[in-house]
Amino acid sequence: MKKKFKRMTKLPKGKGPSPIWLLILIFGAILGYLFWFNNVNRDRQPIKFSTFLQQVDADNVQSVSVQEQQVQGSFKKPVRFEREGQVKQVKDFETVIVATNELWNSLYKHKISMEIYPKQSTGFGSYLIFSFFLFLIGMLFFMYFMRQGGQGGSGGKIFNVGKSKAKFFSPNTIKIKFKDVAGVYEAKEDLRDVVDFLKNPEKFKRLGAKIPQGVLLTGAPGNGKTMLAKAVAGEASCPFFSVSGSDFVEVFVGVGASRVRDLFVQARKHAPCIVFIDEIDAIGRHRGVGIGGGNEEREQTLNQLLSEMDGFTTEPGSVIVLAATNRPDVLDKALLRPGRFDRKVEVPYPDLISREQILKIHAAKVKLGGDVDLNKIARGTPRFSGADLANLINEAALIASKANKKSVGMQDFEIARDRVLVGPERKSLTRTKDEIAKTSYHEAGHTLVLIMCPHAQSLHKVTILSRGGSLGITWYLPEGDEVSKSEIEILTEIMVCLGGRIAEELIYGEENRTTGALSDLKVATQLARDMVCSYGMSEIGPIALGKKDSGLAEYSEATAEKIDKQVSKIIQDCYDKTNKILVDNKEKLEKLAKDLVKKETLDATEVYDLLGLEPKKIVKNFEDEDSSKKEEESQNDSSQGESLSDEPTKKD
Repeated sequence: MKKKFKRMTKLPKGKGPSPIWLLILIFGAILGYLFWFNNVNRDRQPIKFSTFLQQVDADNVQSVSVQEQQVQGSFKKPVRFEREGQVKQVKDFETVIVATNELWNSLYKHKISMEIYPKQSTGFGSYLIFSFFLFLIGMLFFMYFMRQGGQGGSGGKIFNVGKSKAKFFSPNTIKIKFKDVAGVYEAKEDLRDVVDFLKNPEKFKRLGAKIPQGVLLTGAPGNGKTMLAKAVAGEASCPFFSVSGSDFVEVFVGVGASRVRDLFVQARKHAPCIVFIDEIDAIGRHRGVGIGGGNEEREQTLNQLLSEMDGFTTEPGSVIVLAATNRPDVLDKALLRPGRFDRKVEVPYPDLISREQILKIHAAKVKLGGDVDLNKIARGTPRFSGADLANLINEAALIASKANKKSVGMQDFEIARDRVLVGPERKSLTRTKDEIAKTSYHEAGHTLVLIMCPHAQSLHKVTILSRGGSLGITWYLPEGDEVSKSEIEILTEIMVCLGGRIAEELIYGEENRTTGALSDLKVATQLARDMVCSYGMSEIGPIALGKKDSGLAEYSEATAEKIDKQVSKIIQDCYDKTNKILVDNKEKLEKLAKDLVKKETLDATEVYDLLGLEPKKIVKNFEDEDSSKKEEESQNDSSQGESLSDEPTKKD
């Protein structure tokens, strides 16, 4: 009988009367009382004290109720009052009086029924009842939010502030694999170790090997760090927790550390699993460098993360942490030491082959025209991230859609690339014929030097249409991904930059030079300074000299003077060579400039046909022009500085 009683009285989990209904009933009762009170008193009209005295003297007041200075009463006959533009018949009234002997005598004289009430006071019992009522409402609210918090409802956020905000993905919901991530072969190879360990830990354990417990993915934004982390979880078919570094940050002290603890408690319950922390630099920055010595709350969060990561083991059921950031230089050293993030995986910009593969993946969702050459697009987009390439395809699709085309053509991609790299076409810009002619000669100078120098990149197109801040652009395409450049190639690039200014001087004279060569001169000067200070390609010798004001390298004023002389010498030598090329080919320069004025844009084929030249082949080796293949194979990764293969923007 006892068991039966328990079974009958036990309520199912999550069922039973909800405190919210009790709150609704209480507030309903309060509203009902207020409605009743207003309904009872809604016919009682306030009147002036003078009006009250007049009605008393007219013997029209039947009864009054007096409490201090407040008077309520009724008239024997309704009185007409004009109020707010409306005439009303008032039977019951209320007013405020000045209690005097004359007033009481007048009321007594007219035999008005009076009820006198003492001053209203609130006793201790009333205060107790009111306090209990407020306490009851507070408790009901507390019970409701606690109940919602236990069920994961949004109302529990107040009481779940220390809970982790990580999103949980079960193995069967992650469909991304390594094959879905184009390029980044080296990064995928490093991450395969994590996948192999999660699938077959005994393979590593039998030889005493320890798998990296933390893997830090670094690289520029948009290169696929987050997608790589998802691909690891998809390949390993294991639970996946995803959280952003900013999700640990809160205004309440200690919340970040509490969320870190809760995250790893959940992760160990689902082990073996992967915890992915995106933008870890939000909580992993160097300690003690903020205002007043550091941010105590952020440092507590970081300390808790360090503590949790240091306790991992390589036993089956362990937790592997993946983290991503594009600012590895600001991370705390304790976070990067072996035992926490053992392995750093660089996710670089995609190379030529990878860019073409990425374009194929994103272009699969777009209806392409038959003239689209993805390889050519990939060649024209060096230093584009995966996100940039996806945006390029979307821009081309938008351009084709606005033109009501049936498919996205190569011309749409050309316009999209120009828009992304330089900016939209400035159709509202008005230029005189003389300004257009000068721009044409300027761009023709760049183009002619580009096609006449054997070590320059291959011409893609030239235009005098204004885009962004440029009045004209000469585009060239790299044949592949260049990780290093020879001295002659850098000198050739300086000559191409100077070609526009020299063409203006040759046609219009030095006194008519324009400011359009500003960008060209900046690029040329920086290249020459890099040759002297960074690459050791000058008479100063093979010495790397940083900027004097950067603190990286200090040198004397005498050395600074030598640097300036060498930079000027390099620029002047390139200037003389460029000037000779344009003087010797002045007829070609004029023909090209005049055709640009007519057509505004010329692609490489049109330029070569116009000038009667054969398209040149790119020669990598200056000393042996027939050994280009050998030179390409011998290129190494020794130079990892700023890429010089981006297409320059030529301005008028």
